[in-house]
Amino acid sequence: MSLSDPVADMLTRIRNGVMVNAKNVTIKSSKICVNIARVLRDEGFIEDYSVIDDGKQGLLRVTLKYGSNGEPVIQQLKRESKPGKRVYRGVRELPRVLDGLGVAIVSTSKGVMSDKQARENNVGGELICTVY
Repeated sequence: MSLSDPVADMLTRIRNGVMVNAKNVTIKSSKICVNIARVLRDEGFIEDYSVIDDGKQGLLRVTLKYGSNGEPVIQQLKRESKPGKRVYRGVRELPRVLDGLGVAIVSTSKGVMSDKQARENNVGGELICTVY
């Protein structure tokens, strides 16, 4: 099965996992997906992630996070830039998701980071997705 968009696949699997209250979701690993998982973990939207060697490209296991009453931490996960329509933003045009409660994940020349880190580093880039 060839996936033209591993990021969209990752976000869909996380959304589906959250809907059924799954503890983990497994995604085909890629550099960009691992970086997105790192930002989601650092920003507190997922519990953790790990890369599993399957002898091929590897698998990324994401441990989803839920609140004390079992409500999912991730309310919405939205793909912004798609292979057919790339979305780039300068540092001043980066969105503030839910007035800073959410996070925009940006792929910059200095790596994949949250919108907050991108502002601190004064870099813009490709707006991958927004999450809250």
